[in-house]
Amino acid sequence: MAEQSVSTAPARVARVIAVANQKGGVGKTTTAINLATAMAATRKSVLIIDLDPQGNASTGLGIDRGAREVNSYHVLIGEAGLGEAVIATGIPGLDLVPSGVDLSGAEIELVEMERREHRLRESLAGTLAAYDYVLIDCPPSLNLLTLNALVAANAVMVPLQCEFFALEGVSHLVKTIERVRQAFNPALELQGIVLTMFDKRTTLSDQVAADVRDFFGDKVYKTVIPRNVRVSEAPSHGKPVLLYDMKCLGSEAYIHLASEVLKRERELRA
Repeated sequence: MAEQSVSTAPARVARVIAVANQKGGVGKTTTAINLATAMAATRKSVLIIDLDPQGNASTGLGIDRGAREVNSYHVLIGEAGLGEAVIATGIPGLDLVPSGVDLSGAEIELVEMERREHRLRESLAGTLAAYDYVLIDCPPSLNLLTLNALVAANAVMVPLQCEFFALEGVSHLVKTIERVRQAFNPALELQGIVLTMFDKRTTLSDQVAADVRDFFGDKVYKTVIPRNVRVSEAPSHGKPVLLYDMKCLGSEAYIHLASEVLKRERELRA
């Protein structure tokens, strides 16, 4: 009787990437949903966790508020398992844990809880085998919600708007990442910085891009996300820009960014 071959392929364990910047209006949520959509288009299985009380990632993916009864708030405070909060987005390969209005008060409740910084990480433990990537859309502040994301993540992606105070803001985040690495999550790394809202008509965008690249070197993605009307319009239609207008400059940029991110991920795992 012939021996049965035993598969030696490693079990799938999702890479968890926190998309974070304590400054609002930098294209963080737009980057999370469009990067996830582009990854799903390459047949990766992707989960977005909307950890921002504003719920923009949920809205941008067309999820009605009535479908968010079980959401990231209930997961964090222990009222629901993460799997109970997952909903399909209608985009093949892309699921979502939506945000809810109660999330704005979660930080106050978390203060009194044991292992408050680890709530998201522990809730993710049973779900990682179901996905290739988990992207966490963080709130625009360095609070307990963002700390939960950083403790749960393998890596951090920082969308950075091409404006005057860009470097000052990201330096605070980098220091926070280092503190989290030392105190809670030694494996956490800066996966990359993506320049957003780049306006090729201005010298300021060029100067900021040059300064960021000088400071962070190859941590800055080559792909730059341009200012683009179609990117701004897409969320109001409940769609990622890749579905709203696949041929616009913004869509092309996010497709290139996904390719670059996946290449970097392959190199990190090699």
